[in-house]
Amino acid sequence: MKLRAFSAAACALWLTHCSHAPTQLEAQAPSASQPSTAPAASSTASAPSQASSRPSYPAARKDNVVDDYHGTQVADPYRWLENPDSPESRQWIEAQNQLAFGYLEKIPLRAQIKQRMTELWDYEKYGVPWREGNRYFFHRNNGLQAQSVLFTADSLEAEPRVLIDPNTLSADGTVALSGLDITDDGNLMAYGVASAGSDWKELRVRDVRTGKDLPDIIKWVKFSGASWTKDGKGFFYSRYDEPKAAEAMSGANYYQKLYFHKLGTPQAEDVLVYERKDKKEWGFGGFVSDDGRYLLINVWLGTEPKNLIFYKDLKDPKAPVVELLKDWEAEYDYVGNDGTLFWFKTDLEAPRGRVVAIDLRKPERKNWKEIIPQGEETLSHVNLVNNQFIANVMKDAHSQVRLYSLEGKAKGELALPGLGTTFGFGGKRQDTETFYAYSSYTTPTTIYRYDLKAGQSQVFKAPKVKFDPSQYETTQIFYTSKDGTRVPMFLSHKKGLKLDGTNPTMLYGYGGFNAAMTPGFSVANLVWMEQGGVYAVANLRGGGEYGREWHLAGTKLKKQNVFDDFIAAAEWLIANKYTSTQRLAISGRSNGGLLVGAAVTQRPDLFGVALPGVGVMDMLRFHKFTIGWGWTSDYGSSENPEEFKAIYAYSPLHNLKPGTRYPAMLVHTADHDDRVVPGHSFKFTAAAQAAQAGEAPVLIRIETKAGHGAGKPTGKIIEEYTDLWAFSLQQMGLGGGQAVAAEQVR
Repeated sequence: MKLRAFSAAACALWLTHCSHAPTQLEAQAPSASQPSTAPAASSTASAPSQASSRPSYPAARKDNVVDDYHGTQVADPYRWLENPDSPESRQWIEAQNQLAFGYLEKIPLRAQIKQRMTELWDYEKYGVPWREGNRYFFHRNNGLQAQSVLFTADSLEAEPRVLIDPNTLSADGTVALSGLDITDDGNLMAYGVASAGSDWKELRVRDVRTGKDLPDIIKWVKFSGASWTKDGKGFFYSRYDEPKAAEAMSGANYYQKLYFHKLGTPQAEDVLVYERKDKKEWGFGGFVSDDGRYLLINVWLGTEPKNLIFYKDLKDPKAPVVELLKDWEAEYDYVGNDGTLFWFKTDLEAPRGRVVAIDLRKPERKNWKEIIPQGEETLSHVNLVNNQFIANVMKDAHSQVRLYSLEGKAKGELALPGLGTTFGFGGKRQDTETFYAYSSYTTPTTIYRYDLKAGQSQVFKAPKVKFDPSQYETTQIFYTSKDGTRVPMFLSHKKGLKLDGTNPTMLYGYGGFNAAMTPGFSVANLVWMEQGGVYAVANLRGGGEYGREWHLAGTKLKKQNVFDDFIAAAEWLIANKYTSTQRLAISGRSNGGLLVGAAVTQRPDLFGVALPGVGVMDMLRFHKFTIGWGWTSDYGSSENPEEFKAIYAYSPLHNLKPGTRYPAMLVHTADHDDRVVPGHSFKFTAAAQAAQAGEAPVLIRIETKAGHGAGKPTGKIIEEYTDLWAFSLQQMGLGGGQAVAAEQVR
């Protein structure tokens, strides 16, 4: 499981498996079946009566701050909330949390939801194993551990031993592993450690044989892994200059540099391998080719799925960096190489992806050879194992796995259990085995071992979750968006669902950054379905489900297509009697939080509950913080007159209208989010509370010692989803009691 180049997508708003599944750990899980014992919410419960008065919201000062955008005057009265550490902001944050948690704790069904969520979460979870040298490595969580533990074993039958337990690195479980790379002989490991969910991390080195750390510590690393040389004497990594203390969590990240660290030396002596003083936005991911001969440099620019590939011959210390693929026109993912012949997956002249071979001795495009041509489906990932290509493709947002020879000849397809997602298939070119995971909305993540010589796949680790999957089903439907576009949507729920318009429904969406929302198991979503709920995921434009064209159809001046797709999904669910406005909740995180904010400001009449999480709510200023400048490839920028007009038309913060009856909202964010800084959610909440004309509450839940989502401890995840589900069901009239009156939480 070698770390590949840090691609542009890895710097996007989304996090792997944080979309509709609440944690990456769950996306690597196992499970068995027992009947549910959870109390289901009554579908005949009466609607909540309106509270006698709205909550008394904490005071939020309005400043006379006005910006001029190309002749348009835009007020920003809550800009002071962009500084979460000022005394006034801290007072506002504490008051908002006191209000929100006081409200949430009084919801009658909350305790039952938390109990069932905890019970279901308490099962053994495994990550996909991989091998380096004569050792196997894998992550495991025994059930409710805050962080998963990294194990190693000398064989698949041997008793594994703990290599690193991040739960011992902090008392509250908020320090997490953040990427790792192991030498080819399996003896040394470079690993990242991140605190409180921050994108910043330290790289450390551990001797696998002794389990002890070496003195090497690398600081101020962000958006980078490590890649060892084949002799194990050092590794390549990328970092930024040390920021000023006051700017560490919010300052813009520019001028990333690629370094080589020689084992046993201080960081100050690390060798600068590559930088571009003329390109402050460029980022670099250095990784060593599988044969050890070349350093490949993946050059990324923000989040756009386009990159450059440079390389350096490691046999010659004086060899220059060669610009192999130097035009910003496509995405290139290194698959493997045979000497100077390199294989890349690319979407150049193939919006759904293909594989090409490029010889370094004659790299001109006219000499390229197409190995796997573009097909009807979207090519997601390609691995080179056992001298054959393993291609993971998406058909209507679910996985298929196909095999090809090195010449591109089709060699069959790997049978999968149903509409789900596979990931893994790591290994080296000569390996004859690989491991992968399969997951769906109703199938807990199962780990398989695939014997490529025999062509056989067998279950390696099966999960034991306390529910009966045969009682649930997932279907895929296609609906029509505003402009006639056909959009897929997954619907998961208990079998025998009555289409009478009374079902509590959670509609999830993302729609951005070329990220595909494919099926995945989640305990939190299972608990929602146990309550009689429908869990719906719409595969909106802006994502990567159908390749580059689908992505571009939801970006910049076409971003409104994403919101239209989402609104059309909600209308379809109501028209087809799955639910009603009162019992329809919408949720999304990050770019999905923007989606929820835009949908609720455009159609406040359509939804009963809105749950925007860590969202980009101020579309005029997002590029001024941390890595936000990198999102302009999807959003555009307020500094461009034409793009400003499009952005301003949907920016959630700027489209709240005083005197409007908005649905109930539970905004959620975290104080250490240095991806989407919490000021977005703070400003949106203050403005929404001031604008709300209805009785439905507008609350914000602010997590402490947490970030954008990665590395969040299990306990915090359970608490968060308990609150989201309890709030939603209570507002739908299914919370085990009437709506909590405002005076009860003052």
